[in-house]
Amino acid sequence: MIYADNAATTKLDIEVFEAMKPYLLDQYANASQPYSYARTAKKALKEAREIIALSIGAKPEEIYFTSGGTESDNWAIKGTMLSPGERKEVITSEIEHHAVLNSVESIKNLGFSVRYLSVDSFGIVQPETLRQTISSQSKLVSVMLSNNEVGTIEPIAELTEIAHSQGAFFHTDAVQSIGHIPVDVKALGIDMLSASAHKFNGPKGVGFLYVREGVRILPFIDGGAQEYGKRAGTENVASIVGMAAALERSCSNIEYNASYLNRLETLLLSILTEAKIDYLRNGAALCVPGNISLSFKGARDEMLLHRLDLMGICISTGSACDSKNTQISHVLRAMNIPEGYAPGTIRVSLGKDNTEEDVRKIGNALIKTLRSIQQ
Repeated sequence: MIYADNAATTKLDIEVFEAMKPYLLDQYANASQPYSYARTAKKALKEAREIIALSIGAKPEEIYFTSGGTESDNWAIKGTMLSPGERKEVITSEIEHHAVLNSVESIKNLGFSVRYLSVDSFGIVQPETLRQTISSQSKLVSVMLSNNEVGTIEPIAELTEIAHSQGAFFHTDAVQSIGHIPVDVKALGIDMLSASAHKFNGPKGVGFLYVREGVRILPFIDGGAQEYGKRAGTENVASIVGMAAALERSCSNIEYNASYLNRLETLLLSILTEAKIDYLRNGAALCVPGNISLSFKGARDEMLLHRLDLMGICISTGSACDSKNTQISHVLRAMNIPEGYAPGTIRVSLGKDNTEEDVRKIGNALIKTLRSIQQ
């Protein structure tokens, strides 16, 4: 089996699992308890918070542990918009993950105003677009750092500067970015950032929200005093330790992994080009390494997914499916991918464990499947 859907989730590193084991089997005490047996777990949480903060240029007290990217996005948007203040408008882009899009729709149902930023054909939110959209009523701007479907990296520092010039807060969904590209919250100037461990070879069901010191945000879960009184609930110590270990490993190897994945990308594209396959590579030149969105003329994404699945290859489609219809994704629509290509869009997302042999097999499987369609 060849796994090439790393943008959906990644394999847990064995070293990360080993770091988690003591807190699953031996050091299982509740970190909130005052007795000595809980001190190891409490210390582990403190060290994990410090490691994560250091990895993104933040302070430990600016890191809040969550159940993952979806919760972090929900908290950033709802916690900011529902906090006291006169401003009632949130701005986001047309290509956000549904954790953001559905959160702003939820806010809209409570009487808040929502404005959407268009993107160009590369999936980039141009700063001028935000400049023309933002107003004195805008309280929050939320634009993802890199897109989950096409990998495009957004000009966040420029967008943040515009938001701040109008007195608005800025949140970025960095779920597809953290551990894959260098991220410094101070250099970006952002107020909030969402991340999820399972995207960088950590465990599922855990993530974090960075909240810049001084930003007012309402608690997301009421109850105990965990997470500085902002997010109640007994901490998932083992997973938090695993997240910190995975992020530290990913960041220490970030340049090597990026170079390696870029070589694999180049190999896959050259295989398809040499075979004279008619395709488009979607997204901007500046994108997350390994995230490859391809649109094939005359093809259907579901057909490609199932054919490759039968050959033991896991990829994802560029469409959103329901029980009745397969529709072009909101990201591809926003980018105006040509109609002859858009229905045949797949995402091949390579990870550090993929090999050149994997890529050759993926390329040959696509060629075999597509030749009958494009000849």
